[in-house]
Amino acid sequence: MSGRPRAAALLTVVAAFAALLVPSAHAAPAEVPRTAVLDGTRLQQTRARLDRDPRLRRALADLTARADGWLDQGPWTVVDKPRPAPGGDVHEYLSQAPYWWPTTAPTADNPWGCPYVQRDGRRNPEVDSGTDRQDAEKVFDATYDLALAWYYTGRRSYAEKAGQILRTWFLDPATRMNPDLDHAQFIPCRYDGRAIGIIDFAQSYTGVLDAQAILAAGAPGWTAHDRAATKQWNADFLGWLRNSDFGRQEGAAANNHGTFYDMQLAALAYATGDTALARRTVLDARAQRIDPQIAADGGQPQELARTRSWHYSAFDLVAHTRLAAIGRHVGVNLWRHTGPDGQSLSKAVDYLLPAATGAAAWPHPELEFHRYAATDVVHAAADAGDPAARAALAKVEAPPGGDLWALRPAAEQLDSIAG
Repeated sequence: MSGRPRAAALLTVVAAFAALLVPSAHAAPAEVPRTAVLDGTRLQQTRARLDRDPRLRRALADLTARADGWLDQGPWTVVDKPRPAPGGDVHEYLSQAPYWWPTTAPTADNPWGCPYVQRDGRRNPEVDSGTDRQDAEKVFDATYDLALAWYYTGRRSYAEKAGQILRTWFLDPATRMNPDLDHAQFIPCRYDGRAIGIIDFAQSYTGVLDAQAILAAGAPGWTAHDRAATKQWNADFLGWLRNSDFGRQEGAAANNHGTFYDMQLAALAYATGDTALARRTVLDARAQRIDPQIAADGGQPQELARTRSWHYSAFDLVAHTRLAAIGRHVGVNLWRHTGPDGQSLSKAVDYLLPAATGAAAWPHPELEFHRYAATDVVHAAADAGDPAARAALAKVEAPPGGDLWALRPAAEQLDSIAG
């Protein structure tokens, strides 16, 4: 053997040995994620099929495009808003009722320009620039997209960015948010906060819980301390939801606010290890949420009465279907529940199908109809075995940015709404 082949063989052996010592940038996560809404085993199975499924590869391209967009944004924090929440604690989350406006110019003695008056339907731009809500939504969306993108690609940059965002918003002493929503949906000079502001978090916070669980499956840079600290923050937030006056008020709400409260409560309970509370919450939803909110024909009367009835019908079903997904982890199948008048989640989704597929116009008031708003809940019903939803999938509309259901099978609010 000549010197050159012998040297090449030696280099091959050295490279192989080095590969054993240095983890690949695309190494697979070590554990199945213990996600609250998403199914960790399903995520693992989907990742294993990526290389041989063109449909999944297309969805992954859409997901990584979203994740790439977050890499040079943030991190965000509650401490950098122009004015702190009532009481002056910069660590308090603050959001503002969207249709209330100041009547005077702000001064040093009256920094908000009080008194405020309602101008229904006219959105005060302070809601987007002077409080925390917009930044919180970026935290929720970014960490979810980045954690999923890391899980499917193994790219370290996604995990590290997600970790930075989570630590800044929830954990770092200088920048963390207090685990309460005492000042959500406040109205200057009138209310320091309102119970209905809990939905600011309930809409999307389960995505943060699942992002944390995904990162805990072996993400680089997400440490044991990070896992313990986020679990404690979630436990404190769960305690506030259960025991505060605002939490009790929102839990008593009879419309989508109550459904989202239950969904958030069950997810937090599961994520922090209280599976008994998670199971009890899902079981109670049968008589407390499905039966009174869904009519025999599948319509949701309280949501159909809104000026944005299509949005709110799909929106409430986002909460119902996520709650059903949590139920899967605690041995409860909400999809099998039938109320005394025949109410069921499948009927509620089927009620949307003619409009969701474009077969018929939506027959109720809707100021801003987007057919794709129902796409995720149709996916959820199809996964649960609803034959009408399965047949409809070929005709639903993909949301902006692509249909990501195959990679993150948990319903999201796909259309936007002011307020």
